[in-house]
Amino acid sequence: SQSFTQKLGFSFVAAVAWEAGKPLVIEEVEVAPPQVDEVRLKILYTALCHSDVYFWEAKGQKPLFPRIFGHEAGGIVESVGPGVTDVKPGDKVLPIFTGECKECAHCKSEESNLCELLRINTDRGVMIGDGKSRFSIKGKPIYNFLGTSTFSEYTVVHVGCVAKINPKAPLDKVCVLSCGFSTGFGAAVNVAKPKKGSTVAVFGLGAVGLAAAEGARTSGASRIIGVDINPDRFAASKKFGVTEFVNPKDHKKPVQEVIVEMTNGGVDRSLECTGSVDAMISAFECVRDGWGVATIVGVPHKDAIFKTNPLNFLLEKTVKGTFFGNFKPRSDIPAVVEKYMNKELEVEKFITHQVEFSDINKAFDYMLKGESLRCVIRIADDKTN
Repeated sequence: SQSFTQKLGFSFVAAVAWEAGKPLVIEEVEVAPPQVDEVRLKILYTALCHSDVYFWEAKGQKPLFPRIFGHEAGGIVESVGPGVTDVKPGDKVLPIFTGECKECAHCKSEESNLCELLRINTDRGVMIGDGKSRFSIKGKPIYNFLGTSTFSEYTVVHVGCVAKINPKAPLDKVCVLSCGFSTGFGAAVNVAKPKKGSTVAVFGLGAVGLAAAEGARTSGASRIIGVDINPDRFAASKKFGVTEFVNPKDHKKPVQEVIVEMTNGGVDRSLECTGSVDAMISAFECVRDGWGVATIVGVPHKDAIFKTNPLNFLLEKTVKGTFFGNFKPRSDIPAVVEKYMNKELEVEKFITHQVEFSDINKAFDYMLKGESLRCVIRIADDKTN
């Protein structure tokens, strides 16, 4: 095996998106060494998240190409830049699309995970330190994605976006904890906080919505109503705790009215996991007067407007937002991995497909056809286990 020092840039392969909506191309890419407060990672497994597809399609937001997508992954630290002391070469880690500098007001607050320095910026495409990309092909810069770009054998990430995890954790499983699962599960257990015996409605039964349902189930919710326009999703959702299914297309009245009638007044908690502003409004208006809480998880179109009658607030309904399930990446995600290692979380049931790196476009096909929850892409074997 070839060995490298942190001073060297070197070429490996990555899946490059040259144009919006066009198949990714496996290319030889030069990966520069990590700079101050940066870490270079060898990615072993990565998964396809809907956010990758959304920005690859470039509908409704600024297109930025050529670009290396990917942000849900697991890997090994290959080298570290100046100033990095938290991790060292050989450490097993999860790169996270948002960060934790541990120094800003948000990082120091127990009530927030919105790091002022490292919170998500979908338009950046370069490293935060010097405004340059660490990827290039024959001298031409290739943009990164969310500061992670895990559709690559090697990538460079800010140390604040790297969660050091149990060295025995299987990366082909826990890689999905670095985005979708933690976002939905955390939205339920950290934000909505359904009480034992409560009723919960989950809007959108994709991977994030099912993780939210899993969080509601483990919290002791007795009734979990799944809301989705795809009837094929109900059968699979049952193993995540969903007890009933509502398809808005099956009803002439707004779905929030249907749910209020089903529950004799509304659900105790709702979680919106689609990004549709109409679903967000329905999620808020279907919760019960007095103590109902709606948690917004999905990311809306940048021009979307949320409209509801202010009387809903006077009737003591609450709407909350959440980002990455309110988890602080470096402080909290290692403990989520431990929950999996202790068999307190079932991650495997979220992984519906696996493909080799050379077949990465199949993962896009599975998601676009609505056939997969998570497709894990094997870039290299985990030889640490």
